[in-house]
Parts: sequence; C-alpha cells; structure tokens
Amino acid sequence: MSPHPTDFQGSVIDALREAIERQIPNSRAEISGGGGHFTIEVTSPVFAGKGMLESQRLVYGAIDHMMKGDRAPVHAVDSLKTRAPE
Repeated sequence: MSPHPTDFQGSVIDALREAIERQIPNSRAEISGGGGHFTIEVTSPVFAGKGMLESQRLVYGAIDHMMKGDRAPVHAVDSLKTRAPE
C-alpha cells in the first residue's frame, strides 16, 4: 500500500477508535489498515432497529473530521460494518 501524505501525528487507528467510541454510546470499534485506507467494524446497542445506512452515517459523523482536507489522515474507509450486540 502506498503511503498517504498527512500531517497527522500519532496513531490514526487509535484516533479513529477513540472518536467512534466517544461519539457512539457503549460502542466497541475494531479498526485495521493504514496508508489512508481503513476497515472499521463497530458494535453498539445504538444500532439496534436502525438500517445499515443510518448506522453507517453515525460512524462517518464520528470520524468526518479525520477525512476532511487534502492531507487528512483517512483517505478512504474500504469497509464499514455496524452491528448491535447479540
């Protein structure tokens, strides 16, 4: 994977996880990837009864600040899965 130019300092994966878990109540975020491309899976009771798009919008809303600008640390979310706990 080619490097993605960014001015972000620190772990992008940790920053994504913290942003999601802070914004979405009782959530657990699993994130992998690098080079600007990430795979995200989020589990939260907030998603119960919500459609896929509504749930994904909540996640994108939590991380949208990390996707803005030419040198944003997140260039693409290659896969986003949301689910309510069983």
